[in-house]
Amino acid sequence: MSIPYYQVDTFTNRLFAGNPAGVCFLAQWLEDSLLQRIASENNLADTAFVVQRQSSFDLRWFTPAMEVDLCGHATLAPAHVIFHHLGYQGSVIRFQTKAGELTVTRKADLLELDFPARPPTECPLPAILEQALGIVPSFVGKSRDYLVLFDSERLVREIQPDLTALMQLDSLGLIVTAPGSDCDFVSRFFAPRAGVPEDPVTGSAHSTLIPFWAQRLGKTRLYAKQISPRGGELFCEDRGQRVGIAGRVVTYSMGYLQVTAQYP
Repeated sequence: MSIPYYQVDTFTNRLFAGNPAGVCFLAQWLEDSLLQRIASENNLADTAFVVQRQSSFDLRWFTPAMEVDLCGHATLAPAHVIFHHLGYQGSVIRFQTKAGELTVTRKADLLELDFPARPPTECPLPAILEQALGIVPSFVGKSRDYLVLFDSERLVREIQPDLTALMQLDSLGLIVTAPGSDCDFVSRFFAPRAGVPEDPVTGSAHSTLIPFWAQRLGKTRLYAKQISPRGGELFCEDRGQRVGIAGRVVTYSMGYLQVTAQYP
């Protein structure tokens, strides 16, 4: 079969930055094992699989190792393709996902996600996490992921956690964050259990970061940077039970995946 395929860089306005995502458009759902093989072959942090319905789109996300329950950059990515390459004329796209209905709204050169808020609950520092970090943070919380707070952007930039130790955490990943020198906050995200040692820019982590920083800073609109080697920027809004996460997207490539009916 021939599967329309796009690769785009998200949360950036230039190529070779932000978080690359693969986008596959399917006529109908394929076997989960084949979706996983395709995502593993793409070897990107996430591949989005999309099936169009009458008034919305079904959307699922796979890392090279597993299906995940929420992904920001691989939601922006198919929205960008639908708006800019498939001729969608509306201003809002609705995706049906494992996290419920998610929308992406076109606002000038930004695409804005509407995501559930997942604020962290303060918790003790697990011994394995202290071992992985090699330094004690000033705050530890947990939602889907652990969130650890440091006092300086420099510490977030320089930290090199023990990824083998992180594999033993009872969470999908680890968010490391601090106040930003030229933005409201910075972060990095590590998810070796999901086959993603460090994610370049992580929309779903901002479901936790936005309510956390909104409360600390006493403001609802925030400008954030994820300071991975590729880097990315996010325009954020705290909405109580929901969060807005906006960014820019650029197309890197488009073509087709050729998948035989009888794959190994």
